[in-house]
Amino acid sequence: MRLIFNDQTFSFELLRTLSYAPYGGADIGECLLTAYRIAEGDFESWYHEWAITAQRTLALADEALDTDQFVSAREAYLRASNYYRAAEFFLHGNVKDSRLLTTWRLSRDSFQSAAALMDITVEPVNIPYEDISLPGYSYRQDDSKKPRPTLIIHGGYDSTGEELYFNAVAALQRGYNCLTFEGPGQGSMIREKGLPFRNDWETVITPVVDFLLTRPEVDPNRIVLMGISFGGHLAPRAAAFEHRLAACIADDGIFSFQFVKMGNKVIKKSDIHDGYSLEEIGKDSSGFTKQIESIMQHDTGIHWAIDNGLFTFKAADLRDLLKKQNLTL
Repeated sequence: MRLIFNDQTFSFELLRTLSYAPYGGADIGECLLTAYRIAEGDFESWYHEWAITAQRTLALADEALDTDQFVSAREAYLRASNYYRAAEFFLHGNVKDSRLLTTWRLSRDSFQSAAALMDITVEPVNIPYEDISLPGYSYRQDDSKKPRPTLIIHGGYDSTGEELYFNAVAALQRGYNCLTFEGPGQGSMIREKGLPFRNDWETVITPVVDFLLTRPEVDPNRIVLMGISFGGHLAPRAAAFEHRLAACIADDGIFSFQFVKMGNKVIKKSDIHDGYSLEEIGKDSSGFTKQIESIMQHDTGIHWAIDNGLFTFKAADLRDLLKKQNLTL
């Protein structure tokens, strides 16, 4: 099934943006009108049209706030945040593109403007991590400090901390408190602090659990970890070492990063090598690179996945990316 676009990746990302409508993060009409203006498979067109919609929505939010229409302002800020996130999505092929950082910051700032107007308690937090901190949001049922089951949520290959709100609000409706955060390779950690993904995700989760156990509103016996998308690979790895968790949710479960679905093609070792053994890649890196670049020209999913991988793993080139993703180990 595809929506508007024949390109599967564009269709999927449109559905992703639309999917937040039940929680106020999208308007169906705004999304469809934006999508119809986008040129099929064109990353620049995708950015341009979503940025226009985001700017318009942000202006509506500011206008509503100026006239004390707080509900309308909150809803428009939340939609603007999602639309700016969508606009930035395909910019990762050029890490020097200034729009990457400015658009992401507009998404973050719009969300924080919405959060300030929410009925629930939303507290930006900084979680001690090594010699810096992980940015996050604490979502609570109320300010009573009553211990409640707490859900930790982190994303994966491309999600941002602000996007995780749409999972957190569903948990709140079901009686949980919730903590979302960005780890290395995600959100501000890669964009502002330059920290790439790391495989030993337990070194990330353990400080998060330590932080939660200092909070009076957390029931220490009912802490659950949820990893989304690539986070479905990272979270179970962390849970294998962090035994203070009551449960772990992998949504979805990724048992190995050696077989990755990119767009409409499953990339395997045999596909990427196409006659190249692991040893031969080292001897003929240029031939290997040309092969992958050829595939990228015809498949937006693979194009984006490799662009984003080079960005979030801070890889020097394709071979370095495969090593960092454990594809050649």
